[in-house]
Amino acid sequence: MALGIYFALSGMGVDKYNECIKRLKQAGAAHPAGRSYHASFGTSDKLMVFDVWRSQAAFDKFGKTLMPILQQLGVEPGQPSVMEIHKVITPPAARPKKRAPTRRATRRRVKKR
Repeated sequence: MALGIYFALSGMGVDKYNECIKRLKQAGAAHPAGRSYHASFGTSDKLMVFDVWRSQAAFDKFGKTLMPILQQLGVEPGQPSVMEIHKVITPPAARPKKRAPTRRATRRRVKKR
């Protein structure tokens, strides 16, 4: 069962968030296995995070990389709210638009004299 995990972080502004993302990339954890969705939101001086994870185990594994980075940045993660996801609604896959038939350009042949 998928889990929704909400962090109301203390001390997480835009600059620290961007630095955290940079460090996660450097650690090879920019797109961790098991995370299907990530969003940050809030004011520029107080960002919060909402993730969707496939399992608690996947989130716990990522946490071993994330938590030391947050500590180094002086961000207090607090206790996240963890809830089972009831339903996810996504838009239907985008279909390519049909193009109107186009006329092929024809080359004009210049007669040699």
